[in-house]
Amino acid sequence: MENLFVFDHPLIQHKISLMRDKHTSTKEFRELASETSMLMAYEVTRDLPVEEVEIETPIAIAKTKVLSGKKLAIVPILRAGLGMVDGMLSLIPMAKVGHIGLYRDPETLEAIEYYCKLPEDIADRDVIVLDPMLATGGSAIAAVSFLKDKGITNIRYMCLIAAPEGVNALHDSHPDVPIFCAALDEKLNENAYIIPGLGDAGDRLFGTK
Repeated sequence: MENLFVFDHPLIQHKISLMRDKHTSTKEFRELASETSMLMAYEVTRDLPVEEVEIETPIAIAKTKVLSGKKLAIVPILRAGLGMVDGMLSLIPMAKVGHIGLYRDPETLEAIEYYCKLPEDIADRDVIVLDPMLATGGSAIAAVSFLKDKGITNIRYMCLIAAPEGVNALHDSHPDVPIFCAALDEKLNENAYIIPGLGDAGDRLFGTK
């Protein structure tokens, strides 16, 4: 599918495998989520624009490149998206961070917004939306729609595990938004959990049930 990027880097695949293991502890799961997000950030930002500048090194004048264009913001979908923030910031510490709180209605499975706090200059930034699991796509679609309503034109969506149903739904609603994931799984079950997945990412990140 156009605008879908599934990472096959060995380190990413290794860490995702450890995260899937039900015996992985909360501490280890949290560390793996952060590390995987950092590795993915390297690829998600691969096409950021650069410009040539002159730098004076201790030896000579050098023509080299720095980032240009819009600045970045990362927006985790609460609460599970929080587990991906530190890994992203370790690679792009200059990014600002916004938060969108969504929960899934257990009966309709629709995404309901309950919290939103974004940087004041969010419309002037390129945004990367973070959420570990792309299941039905409801939360992702709602978050992207909300950001577009704020005037944001360049949005990327990054998750750890995606289901085909969620990928298709997000792509159908927002075909301009590229989807980056570490694994594309088989399907959703009757409870809209990703199979084989890794369980509830929020519960595993924060030690709740």
